Amino acid sequence: MAKKRTIHKKKPTRRRAKTLQPEQVHELKITLRHSKPPIWRRIAVPSDIPLSDLHVVIQIVMGWTSSHLHQFVVRNPRPRPTPEELRSLDMAVRFDRLMISRDRCWSDPRMQIEEAEDETKARLCELAPAVKSKLIYEYDFGDGWDHQIEVVKIGTPAQGIDYPVCLKGKLACPPEDCGGIWGYYKMLEALKDPKHEQHEDLVEWIGGPFDPERFDLDEINAELAELRSGRSRHLWARMVCKEQLR
Repeated sequence: MAKKRTIHKKKPTRRRAKTLQPEQVHELKITLRHSKPPIWRRIAVPSDIPLSDLHVVIQIVMGWTSSHLHQFVVRNPRPRPTPEELRSLDMAVRFDRLMISRDRCWSDPRMQIEEAEDETKARLCELAPAVKSKLIYEYDFGDGWDHQIEVVKIGTPAQGIDYPVCLKGKLACPPEDCGGIWGYYKMLEALKDPKHEQHEDLVEWIGGPFDPERFDLDEINAELAELRSGRSRHLWARMVCKEQLR
């Protein structure tokens, strides 16, 4: 009697999902305006990244917490308006292109949708098509954190690199709600001086020691990896935006 053959099925091996490489990459230098010495980051992102996603990347690499509204501004290359022209808000809007998130449209009734463009539909390569192209990222309209974004390089993606990625940078991000760049420098002076009248209050407000020199490239890229995998704490902003657009 012939023996039955037992066929052992080979267990499928779990393969690591490959990250799709972009066709083109923009390298950007992001500098917090009026910071001296400059607080900056250099990043590489897919050239066709929507500004709504670039906003999330900027929040991560700079160290912000997505706690406030934001907008992108593309300066018009034409001559600046005259004082007479600036008397009209409608005229002023025509000189700069504004890219805003939908939540700002709804939270500020004065901001009419006709006066600005939806950042989810605006792509980096369209607004900054060449090296030295610039745009402004404004975050927290109360404190006024303005970032200059400059294209420093455009090229093909490097093998073995997942995008977006932070390449280098310098200095720590200021704490949220510290009063803007000038309030930040006043805060640093008080933190350095134990005899300053606000020293103890500021130490308690920050919740521990604060190192203005700190910049951890590995930590930033670890969070960008979480963003790519869908586990980032910053993804709530994208989820809210998608929900609003339905």
